[in-house]
Amino acid sequence: MAEDPYKTLGVARDASADAIKAAYRKLARQHHPDLNPGKPEAEARFKAISAANDLLSDPEKRARFDRGEIDAEGQEQRPAGSYRQYAEQPTGEKYGARYGQRPESEVFEDLFADIFEQRRRAESGPRRGSDESYRLAVPFLHAVEGATETLTLPDGRSLSVKIPPGVETGQVLRLRGQGGAGRSGGPPGDALIELDVAEDKLFRRDGFDLHLELPVTLKEAVLGGPVLVPTPGGPLRITLPADSDSGRQIRLRGKGIAAHGAREAGDLFLTLRVVIGPTDAALRAFLRDWTPEHAQDPRSGLGAAP
Repeated sequence: MAEDPYKTLGVARDASADAIKAAYRKLARQHHPDLNPGKPEAEARFKAISAANDLLSDPEKRARFDRGEIDAEGQEQRPAGSYRQYAEQPTGEKYGARYGQRPESEVFEDLFADIFEQRRRAESGPRRGSDESYRLAVPFLHAVEGATETLTLPDGRSLSVKIPPGVETGQVLRLRGQGGAGRSGGPPGDALIELDVAEDKLFRRDGFDLHLELPVTLKEAVLGGPVLVPTPGGPLRITLPADSDSGRQIRLRGKGIAAHGAREAGDLFLTLRVVIGPTDAALRAFLRDWTPEHAQDPRSGLGAAP
């Protein structure tokens, strides 16, 4: 059931036609869908306001509603008494000619004139400049460690872009006030910079962790010992365990990505790859005569016939 039209427009039951019109115009301007895009509640409110105005701006409909002959939706109601008796009372006189109705077209012309005037003023007043989008290529290690890059714009300007540590491809940085110029004294827009992080020939990223395939010699793999390992922060000396096969993984805690705002840095995972390389006669002779103390078949379990 529709709400009482007087309540919808916020006017008293004895309000004049001018008061009803003023209330309608104020509310319609406030809730008009064109001024409230994407707000279904404003559209519903506007419809209710328009329906209330349709009823109360028509002297005959208003009188019938007040007498109880029709409801707020204009539907016929069963009379509770004599309509004629009610109409002849002093309260019925207010629906005479002195409440002449303006054509609905004129009301809407005034309403839309106000809407267009508001738009015109908004467009002619100070307006913020548009945001402008750019793409910036970032070297892998600069994205990991953080750096400052220079972005050259199509108009020849250069922007200094501070790259926070730990950024990824697709992340967008906002440089406030570096976009399009404002109008009529309005502020400039922002520059939106989408990052394109390059691949790296050594490191592979997985979240805040880094992975590196580390080549080691046969001697280093068998005997273990100190080796230098590249990390984003520079070379690091570690000790390899003896008897390290290819594929063995070594974890260096905190040597991954220390992203901006993260509570702790990621880890660096080393995967060993044994590289035999060129051999000499002494090694080949040793291997021919060597019998392992604990011989094993590395291909056992593959299902191959001996």
